[in-house]
Amino acid sequence: MARSRITDSLLLAHVNKMGEEHPPVPLASVDFTVNDPDLVRTRFAGVLDYLARVELEVERNVLELLTIMPNPSEADRVFYADVWYDQEIQHGIILDELKSRIGLPPAEPLLQVGFAVKALGAMARFEQIQDVARTIYYFTGASTERQAVLAYNALAVQLDEMGEKAIRETIINPIKRQEPGHFAFYRMSAEKITTDGTLRPWQLWLARKLRTFSYELVGTHNDPRYQAQMGEVITELGFGTELEVFAKEIGRLEASLLWAQHQGMDFPPYVLAALREAVDLYRERGAFKPNL
Repeated sequence: MARSRITDSLLLAHVNKMGEEHPPVPLASVDFTVNDPDLVRTRFAGVLDYLARVELEVERNVLELLTIMPNPSEADRVFYADVWYDQEIQHGIILDELKSRIGLPPAEPLLQVGFAVKALGAMARFEQIQDVARTIYYFTGASTERQAVLAYNALAVQLDEMGEKAIRETIINPIKRQEPGHFAFYRMSAEKITTDGTLRPWQLWLARKLRTFSYELVGTHNDPRYQAQMGEVITELGFGTELEVFAKEIGRLEASLLWAQHQGMDFPPYVLAALREAVDLYRERGAFKPNL
């Protein structure tokens, strides 16, 4: 694999540019007009609840980063503290307000840091373990942002077909325009750490092992309830019959970098396994049922 030309200064420049060009979506810019609230609520209750909750869980995500990266780089710190957090929390606030306007209850984000992250954080005081943790963080972030982009793209198309122009143009499209910059940061960071000599072979091996055992879809928290709801999102947005295509979209970066020694791998097997489990749980448990 060629050595990366990505530097810390290049990453920081990308983050600063992202913050300047994409400030948090102003609440005053949003048109909450919904032509058919009953139809939007019936069709997208589970999807909107999931998206709002995941965006609001950025508070938990930042706590996790503080736990596993006690000595973050300047680019990492500026990204999660000054750019990403403000954008994501505003996404969640806007989506939750939309839910309220169509008669759905507030999202209930999970904000406590889990035991596995705390355990990794306890070891991350050793720099070499922190580098492994950072590696997993970058690939997790990249996978998460690809899932978000695909979900918002599909939701925008379906809202357009329903004639719900206002929320598509002033909520979904502005949100999804901010996600690619996040993905680019994670992609660049993942490329840098896996190709600049930071990681020794044993660290790459450990990162692969931990990723294999810990991989989960965004917002599922290894909880069957959330996995089933993610299965609903996948199915209702039209990805249920194309799981391998979806897996390639969200897993090809780590296939090419973390698993570079496996030529021809389109995506790591654990990605498709997680998607199939979510869809199977949704079929078994049924749709999300808000307390109306």
